[in-house]
Amino acid sequence: MQSRSIKNIARCACAPPLLAMSLASAWGHSEEPTRHEFAIQHFRTESGVEVSQARIVYGTYGHLNAAGDNAVLLPSHYMADMHGYDWLIGPGKALDPTKLFLVTSELFGNGRSSSPSNTPEPFHGPRFPVMTIRDNVEAVHRLLTEELHVHHLRAVIGFSMGAQQAFQWAVSYPDFMDRIVATAGTAKTYGHGIVRLEGQIAALTADPVFNKGDYKAEPEVGIQAFAVVWTGWLFSQEWWRRELWRSEPSLGSTFSQVLEGFRTNFIPNADANNLILQMRTWESNDVGSTPKFYGDVEAALRSIKARVLYMPSETDLYFPLTDAHYESGFIPHCDLIPIPSLWGHPAGAGESPEDAQFINEHVANFLSSSS
Repeated sequence: MQSRSIKNIARCACAPPLLAMSLASAWGHSEEPTRHEFAIQHFRTESGVEVSQARIVYGTYGHLNAAGDNAVLLPSHYMADMHGYDWLIGPGKALDPTKLFLVTSELFGNGRSSSPSNTPEPFHGPRFPVMTIRDNVEAVHRLLTEELHVHHLRAVIGFSMGAQQAFQWAVSYPDFMDRIVATAGTAKTYGHGIVRLEGQIAALTADPVFNKGDYKAEPEVGIQAFAVVWTGWLFSQEWWRRELWRSEPSLGSTFSQVLEGFRTNFIPNADANNLILQMRTWESNDVGSTPKFYGDVEAALRSIKARVLYMPSETDLYFPLTDAHYESGFIPHCDLIPIPSLWGHPAGAGESPEDAQFINEHVANFLSSSS
């Protein structure tokens, strides 16, 4: 198995875009996206708050063809940047940028797109409005149609919070894409997921330095407590029992070293308000609350027209396999293919070479199939 450093694992807490970087090495040289920024003036959030300027950082790979029918959207996951899907992109992988036009959008709150840490008053820090998954989808829809002149997608492919966005795309814009792929993520955050996230927020905000979000320096003790709670849910219990961290020497040679590494270097240079904002976005995810469905998640799922490849991780503690089984039963054209892995939630981002190969093969077959 390809060795990964704790710093790389920390680059994306919900999957460590460790994956992105380390698996790029495992699968060969990763493609480099072109960085762009799209600004929306007077962006009105779903809650009714108007942000004078909302910015989305995004990357592109390849070029839109003359027919305009080769675009694929890859929305980012928790605290990830445009490199979060490098393990899927490149020659010999599921997404070949010599044939496809790939757009990798970055979520509000990741520290690069508009976030609590980089937005001026009156919305700086804890005053930044909660951005829902639908807010992110609406902003990216404008990015695609207004700036890139993309009016149809071959697919939306997402992991974790990216999967949440993929489902929302299929409900909000049912004719905008042919297919969606969702790995290790559900169409709604159910009660147990909200309890978990609230526990992580509580651990972070208990640090007196946090000062209700108006801190003068990052609340390091709180961030470390948050990191330990998050780590406890990241991998499967079997992963810990078998001490599979031993296959990654860079994580440490003892359990104590591994735990301390996650505690102190989980998300380097993270801003506490950014971390919380994206957890609030995660908590609010619910396709059933899309206007016209009145809270009925099952009706929203039944409305999906796109073909769906739904790939939960068999050992995911964030998005349990049982939730995926429940949701898939209402989606008209859905292939449910669990990822057989002990790597828990990160399996959905190709955490191990076996996970990456499994997902790449299924995504490639799904995108190329004619049915």
